[in-house]
Amino acid sequence: MIAIVTDSTSDLSPELIKRHHITSVPLYVLFGGEMHRDGIDIQLGQLFKGVKEGQKIPSTSQPSPAEFAAVYTEALGAADEVLSLHISGLLSGTAGSARLAAQDFGGKVTVLDTNTTSMALGMMAIRAAEMAGAGKSMAEIVAELEKVKAKGYVVFTVETLDFLRRNGRIGGAQALLGGLLNIKPILSVKGGRVESSGRERGQKKATANLVGQARDYIAKFGPSRFAFMMTPGGDANVAELRSGLAGADYEDVGTFDFGAVVGTHLGPGSYGIVMEPLNP
Repeated sequence: MIAIVTDSTSDLSPELIKRHHITSVPLYVLFGGEMHRDGIDIQLGQLFKGVKEGQKIPSTSQPSPAEFAAVYTEALGAADEVLSLHISGLLSGTAGSARLAAQDFGGKVTVLDTNTTSMALGMMAIRAAEMAGAGKSMAEIVAELEKVKAKGYVVFTVETLDFLRRNGRIGGAQALLGGLLNIKPILSVKGGRVESSGRERGQKKATANLVGQARDYIAKFGPSRFAFMMTPGGDANVAELRSGLAGADYEDVGTFDFGAVVGTHLGPGSYGIVMEPLNP
């Protein structure tokens, strides 16, 4: 039996975590002078409310190796092996902490840096859990995930680049562009980093850009799985995304909120699409 572990940047809902028997290790948000566990001690709406009232934009940090070691010890009480899937190492030190912990388990723990985040990571964790439940070996699961890792895609837009800039996730010159003339930056996760994927004037054109990229993705990779993501204030824009994709050949995994860690870097009103091929 293989146990699946991920981290809270997967943005998996509690219902999906329970259904697929996945263990999620929380990252931390430093806000108001205190450390909060992502999705447990604090929610994203609370953070944005505090920032609007004048508090400093939060920072984030990864779990310690000791925290991962405790999770692995418990998982191996019921499983033969553990597959631990985590946010890109270029965005967080989480996979590094997991690898340090894994060294003490005699090869029973495999750590995979997925080179991505949010529900792109979450859907990989679900796929791994489904394969483990079907009796697939560690080698088979990892080989499948490496294919998904190479083809998965995250594209999104934000109201402002201030949150990404202040947390060091994008260059300062890009931050200026986002505030000019109602320009909406189109961003994607490529090679494990947040990269510019274009810009549009106005929200409707930004949404149309995302829809176009999603349709291009299906044309390239065939039937796909999509998850729709948003921070508070993104509901109407996600509805427009769904409308624009009417008739497209994709499996709708659902609409999910960006968690406190990922959402802290995006800011309010952000939204996007996470994509992976059904058959990588």
